[in-house]
Amino acid sequence: MLQIREQVDVCVVGAGHAGCEAALACARLGLETVIFTVSVDSIALMPCNPNVGGTSKGHLVREVDALGGEMGKNIDKTFIQSKMLNKSKGPAVHSLRAQADKAEYSREMRKVLENQEHLTIKQAEVCELLTENKKIIGLKTHTGAIYECKAVVLCTGTYLKARCLCGETITYTGPNGLQAANHLSDSLKSLGIAMRRFKTGTPARMDGRTIDYSKMEEQLGDERVIPFSFSTDPEDVQIDQVSCWLTYTNEKTHEIIKANLDRSPIYAGIIEGTGPRYCPSIEDKVVKFADKERHQVFIEPEGLHTNEMYVGGMSSSLPEDVQLAMYRTVPGLENCQIVRNAYAIEYDCIDPRQLYPTLEFKDIKGLFSGGQFNGSSGYEEAAAQGLIAGINAAMMILGKEPVILDRSQAYIGVLIDDLVTKENFEPYRMMTSRAEYRLLLRQDNADLRLRQIGYEVGLVSKEIYETTLHKKEMIDREIERLKNTVVGAAKENQKFLISHNSTTLKTGTSLAELMCRPELSYEILAEIDKERTPLSADVIEQVEIEIKYEGYIVRQQRQVEQYKKMEKKRIPSDLDYNDVSSLRLEARQKLIAYKPVSVGQASRISGVSPADISVLLVYLEHYKKHR
Repeated sequence: MLQIREQVDVCVVGAGHAGCEAALACARLGLETVIFTVSVDSIALMPCNPNVGGTSKGHLVREVDALGGEMGKNIDKTFIQSKMLNKSKGPAVHSLRAQADKAEYSREMRKVLENQEHLTIKQAEVCELLTENKKIIGLKTHTGAIYECKAVVLCTGTYLKARCLCGETITYTGPNGLQAANHLSDSLKSLGIAMRRFKTGTPARMDGRTIDYSKMEEQLGDERVIPFSFSTDPEDVQIDQVSCWLTYTNEKTHEIIKANLDRSPIYAGIIEGTGPRYCPSIEDKVVKFADKERHQVFIEPEGLHTNEMYVGGMSSSLPEDVQLAMYRTVPGLENCQIVRNAYAIEYDCIDPRQLYPTLEFKDIKGLFSGGQFNGSSGYEEAAAQGLIAGINAAMMILGKEPVILDRSQAYIGVLIDDLVTKENFEPYRMMTSRAEYRLLLRQDNADLRLRQIGYEVGLVSKEIYETTLHKKEMIDREIERLKNTVVGAAKENQKFLISHNSTTLKTGTSLAELMCRPELSYEILAEIDKERTPLSADVIEQVEIEIKYEGYIVRQQRQVEQYKKMEKKRIPSDLDYNDVSSLRLEARQKLIAYKPVSVGQASRISGVSPADISVLLVYLEHYKKHR
């Protein structure tokens, strides 16, 4: 039998949110790319929650956009409700979240992929990776076709040896009943890749016609919508939005769950994988938070052209009869009809400590990976990793320097550093608390932080980059003007301050100093700012944040300078830690296993103490002198 053989530059395995970003990045950089999926209908599928963004995740989406990725643009085209979260708190934790029309989101992303030059979509199950001298040379599909390539990016999501559990019923499929990928895991293991088993879950979908919304609290979107993509015209996203709804579980709900825990595969010991701590099932919530009388339940539309409603906050793997009884105790769901049952899904993934910060495998040249396959959870975390994995696969082929974002540059840097450096025993979820420099890494300034990198890589056009430079110039100019514009203690100024419950002036002060007062803002000060010229809303936002939080920002920038010193101390890839005689045994074992690229990364490895880092620094100085 003749074997089909194709020659391409990059093969991307999986067409979820990670795979789409990886494939688009490679193709847009001029590399012939094939993206494989078990079903073309599952491209950019949202098998769980119908939204993009949220606390900290909104930061990731905006960073993906700033680097030249697609997720932000796609949700701007397909959202049905949008809201900026945490507006009552400081700007560091403001996060954009948008409800998506699931079907439209997938359809639009598929359209982008289908019309991208240098990119081919292929419906096929990849069953084997082909290597030579620990270097990727291609892959083989289940039908026997061979694709020779220079790099492979694995973005398999939750499909590897997947099985879905609903009570005592187990079905060996991927999410939404799609075909699982049952052959690739064995090939990965044969290459020495350490695999692990994780699980996640999703709630039921209800027929919206059977829900009584009058018993729920209506949740509206923002009056003025802010787009995810810095390239989207804000006027294009001012649409009529749909409502979401809030209700709560109660003691009756909890009693039904407790009475049937023995029928839950999680508690019956049927599930092998570890689930996400920060997105627990309703069973876990009831058991672990027994003191809580109720839990929030969000009813969210799956799209404009369907009656299906997502029951956020009540993911479960209980049997169907228990699910129906449980859901019907919730106010507004007394007569609900389930369209799709809730279920848990188990799947194979990797220990991401096998990866460099570039997301390339340490022991297999040309093999990269991103998304839930790396032990993370969430569409946004997946897209961010997929983009970086795709960029670095392309950089390797093109002979260019890799892109490594550090913890002081981006939430993406925090995400990847945590994955490849720290021990994660459950699906990793991004949170603002994980970012120690979060005041600098705000969602509103992602373009100012990362556009240059996207431009240098080749994913951001010169026109867009120059627009960002112009924005930065306007921000700097306006901040300087406000600092140099002095307001005196004239009667009209005192009257203005009194009218805004602000302390009157004893001497002249700058507009910038006045703006630091919590009761005053850039817009309010317009009344006494005679030299002000019209500026766009995004420029004004940056000016106000930079001035009001200047002291905190400067302090955090100093912390970053100290951090950077450790990150700049590179560790040679051929360093033999057995020669570092004063290292403790545990530290030596961990450093050999992790192969950190810098002293900074080494310092974040569990089991490596500050004393070990001191020993390593001394040794590196000696090592450099005798090279």
